[in-house]
Amino acid sequence: MNDSSLLIEPLPSGWRNRQLSDLCSRVKDSYKPVEGGVKPYIGLAHLAQGFPAFVGCGTEGDIKSSKTAFKLDDILFGKLRPYLRKGAQADFEGICSTDIIVFRAFHNCDPKYLKYLIHSDEFIDYAKSTTSGVQHPRTSWPSLQEFRLSLPPLPEQKKIAHILSTVQRAIEAQERIIQTTTELKKALMHKLFTEGLRNEPQKQTEIGLTPESWELLPIDDLFETQLGKMLSQKAKVGDSPKLYLRNKNVQWGRIDTDDLLRMDFNDREAEKFLLQKGDLLVCEGGEIGRAALWDGSITECYYQKALHRLRPKTVRITNEYMAHWMMFAFLLTNTYGVTGTRTTIAHLPEIKLKPLLVPISVPAERNEIVRVLDLSEQRIENHRRKHTQLQGLFRTLLHELMTAKTRVTEITF
Repeated sequence: MNDSSLLIEPLPSGWRNRQLSDLCSRVKDSYKPVEGGVKPYIGLAHLAQGFPAFVGCGTEGDIKSSKTAFKLDDILFGKLRPYLRKGAQADFEGICSTDIIVFRAFHNCDPKYLKYLIHSDEFIDYAKSTTSGVQHPRTSWPSLQEFRLSLPPLPEQKKIAHILSTVQRAIEAQERIIQTTTELKKALMHKLFTEGLRNEPQKQTEIGLTPESWELLPIDDLFETQLGKMLSQKAKVGDSPKLYLRNKNVQWGRIDTDDLLRMDFNDREAEKFLLQKGDLLVCEGGEIGRAALWDGSITECYYQKALHRLRPKTVRITNEYMAHWMMFAFLLTNTYGVTGTRTTIAHLPEIKLKPLLVPISVPAERNEIVRVLDLSEQRIENHRRKHTQLQGLFRTLLHELMTAKTRVTEITF
């Protein structure tokens, strides 16, 4: 099989070598939007990245310039930055951006099969190789129509599409479950942090409603805080490079260790900035307040100045409780009014972090809150794992079926 094609050698029985132009045509039906019109509009932002699905839609009333009209079962493929893998099959009629190429399948090609074909690695690699423009690389129909592939008979195309559609529906079901369970957790957090577990009256405080018996204490009274080591050019090329966490490694409720960098830490710095299992790390910049517990998955790991490290200095607080509170206070409610975003430049220096008030309950109630929220998060994480596994299965099946390495007769659904 050639690198930038889906030509298969030896050719399976009944399969035929074709070009994309033998399977479909390009739709060029121009449409002038009507002011106040309600015809569905699809822009690049409405095509899911890496998955054959739509993410909402607009209306023709949102736009002014001429667009391309598409029909039911047409395939929409984003020609701008094709490496983003944006393509889906229309289950409605509408109009789309001119940065989207519309394919209409011929009688010899099942539209659902075509939808998955344009998500194959081989097609995407070919599309990338045909782009022009540095800042805004685009491919084109004259180039894409020459993509070569081995096409299975129509009945086998339908079976391949059915198998991939089955996995796609399972992925989408997991996404809906994750969304629902996440919303339930948000509601649970609000109830626990504002009402507690003991059915006691509420009181209005500087940070909003809390149970009447709860006390507010500043972070400085509860934790030892320490910013990490400042990154410098000298540290990048030092004698003792060590793994360290930076802002992007700390996500909400988890540490991403897939992309760790190294910098130099001398003996004094190593002692000061070495992470211990259970440390709470809080983002000082970017999406400020984003926090996660260090799980000790790497024996020796450090952190840079874009992160605060919190360690309890009293038994009245735990990092586990604080991690949940940070998510509630910064991500869900903006309790302190200092939340940054992924795009704005905002900072949470120690001088701002230390005075922040934290609601404190008795240990038994605090620990039960942690247990309940941990259980809720575990359920969400279980569904995330299933979602990831199904995505892996989808990519594997897509490749195996399109290249005839696995035949539909070998799969039982």
